[in-house]
Parts: sequence; structure tokens; C-alpha cells
Amino acid sequence: MFPAPSRMSRRRALQASAAALVVFGLLAWWLLPIGETAPHGKLTFSTGSQNGVYQRYGVLLKAALARDLPDVSIDLRTSEGSQQNLARVATGEADFTIATADAVAKYKRDNKPGADRLRGCARLYDDYVQLVVPRGSQVQSVRDLRGKRVGIGQPGSGVRLIAERLLKAAGIDPKRDITPLPAGIDTVPGRLEAHELDAFFWSGGLPTAAVEELSERFQIQLVPLDAALVAKLHSASDTTSYYRAAVMPADAYLEAQGGLPVPTVAVANLLVTTDRMDAAMTEGFTRTVIKSRDRIGNTVHPAQLVDLRTAVYTDPLPLHEGARRYYRSVKP
Repeated sequence: MFPAPSRMSRRRALQASAAALVVFGLLAWWLLPIGETAPHGKLTFSTGSQNGVYQRYGVLLKAALARDLPDVSIDLRTSEGSQQNLARVATGEADFTIATADAVAKYKRDNKPGADRLRGCARLYDDYVQLVVPRGSQVQSVRDLRGKRVGIGQPGSGVRLIAERLLKAAGIDPKRDITPLPAGIDTVPGRLEAHELDAFFWSGGLPTAAVEELSERFQIQLVPLDAALVAKLHSASDTTSYYRAAVMPADAYLEAQGGLPVPTVAVANLLVTTDRMDAAMTEGFTRTVIKSRDRIGNTVHPAQLVDLRTAVYTDPLPLHEGARRYYRSVKP
């Protein structure tokens, strides 16, 4: 027989239980401000074309969100790219998306529907413009595309936006001086391989699986995009100031680069929502994006470049209050 607990020990047990309840209550209050419940419901995430980085990133992010926000159901929708993504989110067809900063700036400048409601959640990784041609091609610069058959991206894509701007900066009219093919990364590699194209533009994180796979079965090379083109882009309008001169590392595409770095143009990707989105949902979504960086980055390598220190800089969009709340919670 064990001795009955003394009155003092019972009192201590009650005090410990009360203290635990207080700690639990404070923790719950910190995680979920008064009046808020855990995020729940259905969300639509607009991604990108099949085999593109946005689409592959979206699939892995959905799995991460299922772990972190178990009461939230995510529906992924493929798209033509940044421009279509912004239109969907701004008009309520989707809740979250990824888009390049130049596409965001243009959407706002053109005052398209819902532009004033767009909000940023995080600056993600940079897209690198890739002008791909068969190895041995006479195309050594954008200027050499005159008279060629060129994949310029789908109408709603960020690729289309920057491809047309680069062509104009090089003195080429995209409608008259080339034969443009409005197709995305899901089809242009095969068309180049079948000799139906002379070149194609792509803008995405490094490496993009579709380009990497093409380089392993068909001899290609990447055309340099020099800093002079970036200067011309910057002089075109205020919405082109988001481009920067960059270099694709020598090992981005081992089979295509011959061990050499390739100068190019880069632009930041942003995680985007609107001011209609609930603050708790946005906070949770942003937290998962940052937290899942390494796990997603093992498969979609550009995700490794998501950096908490720079994620808060979502220019040209104001930061959503829910995202701001997340960054404050992790501030050292």
C-alpha cells in the first residue's frame, strides 16, 4: 500500500497544473492572437506550366503545407506563368501565386483589375533568362535571332514579357523580324530537338529540369546576354528596373556550358496574395514557405536560395500584414 498523498503535495500538484495551463494559454495566445482560430479552409495556388519551376515548386509546397496547416486544403492550378498568375490572384480566381517582380510592376503600371489589392508575402529566388540554341548555332547574341524561329513563351507568361523586351532592346521587332512561337517550357525543348525551332527563351530558376534534361539528350548551348542589354532594358521604362545583370554558374548546365559561366539577366520572384487574404492564413503560409526551403530545395534547387534575411523585401508590392507578423515573430 502506498501512503496517501499529503495535503501539501496535493496543493503543489494543483499549483503545477495551474501553472501549466497558464503557460499553455500564453503559448496559444502568442501563436493565435485573440479572436483568431487556426487557419482552415480551401486555397487555390496558381503555379506555372508543366515541367516549369513554378509548377514543381507548387507540388512540393503543397505537401509541406499539408503537414503545417492540416486543416487547409490546397488546389494547384497550372498556368502560362507570371502574368496570368497575377490576373488570377488579383481578381480572386486564386489565393496565392508566384510572379516575377517585373510582371508585378507592369500589372500595377497598367492598372489592371485588382492591381491595388496585390500584396507580397516573400521574395523567393531569382529567375535567370536562358536563351537556348543547338550547339554550333550561328546565333551568338540576341541580335542574331533576326529571321529565326524563336520560342518566346506563352502570352500570359513572364518569359513572354522579358523575351519581347530583350528582342526590342537588341533592335528586333518580335512580330516582324522573327517567326515567334508562343509556347512554354513544356513543349519548346522537344521542338528545338526536332529542328522546328532555331532558339527559345526561358526564364526560370537554375537549373530548370526541362533544360537540363534536354542538354543530356541533345547538344545545346546558352547564348550570352551581356550587360549592355540590361542597360537598354533599364532605359526602356520604370517597370524594367527590376532586371539585373547576372551570371549563370559554370555548373548550372554541365552538358551545355562547357565549364564556362554565361552572362545573363535575372529578376526576382515574389510570393503574392491580396489584401483579401486572412492574416493568420498568410502568416502560416509564409512560415511554411520559409521553413520548407531546404526540404523543397533538395528537389527544386532554386528554392535553396530563399533567404529569411531578404524575404521581407517584396518591392514593388507592400508586405501583407500576415507576412509582416511572421517576420516579426522570427526577428532576432
